[in-house]
Amino acid sequence: MNQPIVSVKNLSVRFGTFYAVKNVSFQVDRGEIFGFLGANGAGKTTTIRVLCGLLPATEGTVFIDNERFTRGKENLIKQKVGYMSQKFTLYDGISIAENMDFAAALHHLDKKRYEQRRTELLRFIDFREDLSLLVRDLPGGIKQEIALCVSLLHDPPIIFLDEPTAGVAPKARARFWDLIRHLAQTGKTVFVTTHYMDEAENCDRIALMRAGELIALDTPAALKKKTFQGQLYLITPKRGNVPLPDKSLFEIFEPYGRHYHALFKKETTSIQKQLAENFNITPIAPSLEDVFIRLVEGKDR
Repeated sequence: MNQPIVSVKNLSVRFGTFYAVKNVSFQVDRGEIFGFLGANGAGKTTTIRVLCGLLPATEGTVFIDNERFTRGKENLIKQKVGYMSQKFTLYDGISIAENMDFAAALHHLDKKRYEQRRTELLRFIDFREDLSLLVRDLPGGIKQEIALCVSLLHDPPIIFLDEPTAGVAPKARARFWDLIRHLAQTGKTVFVTTHYMDEAENCDRIALMRAGELIALDTPAALKKKTFQGQLYLITPKRGNVPLPDKSLFEIFEPYGRHYHALFKKETTSIQKQLAENFNITPIAPSLEDVFIRLVEGKDR
């Protein structure tokens, strides 16, 4: 059985008396696309900083590619990972070539290896423009693809993508995820955070964080099945001035535009017939957004 490329056991990160991450344990397999989801402040980025060798754990153990992260081994861990942030991976005021040159120098790549990797990666994203272009002049989607290349220059076995497509156009987001899937097919492990639930559907498994704790971990399909034991419905008012039904009838009644996603507390034909006078009621399969709302943003959260 292959060893996981990431192994986290009882990880806690404390700042004073505040726990940013509390007693978190999970493993990530080689070649896996691993989604890490949660609301802002849930502890995702703090966990990633530990896994990238940027922040020591207060408690617990972390292994990255069979190497235990302890003080003094930060640089060794950093050579095993690539990190791409939504906020900062490239310098806007210099050219693509200069950004790549700088990243290569940071990782002590010799000239021959660097030029080989740069050619491979630019071919990977099918980039054929002039490398003297300033980063600030690139479209958002292309900028993120170049940032991905920079993160992969030293050929790490695992790449951390922290909200890599935030603010990027839908077409460019779709292309970026094509690149992620291709990376996984070549054996890279991709650890990704995103606020786009349609993107999270591409992950092999998903971990959900809330208030520094890991609250769920499974495949997208299994998370949906476990979270919703009963039938979920799409409820749509037939007219604009229809009063809402009694919410005590529902375990879940969440607005989605002019529609509602609902789960009855007690599903009976008579209740549906009564509501059918004013509402269209259609059975639907739950989405990851439904899972996220219920587990992360639901009542008592």
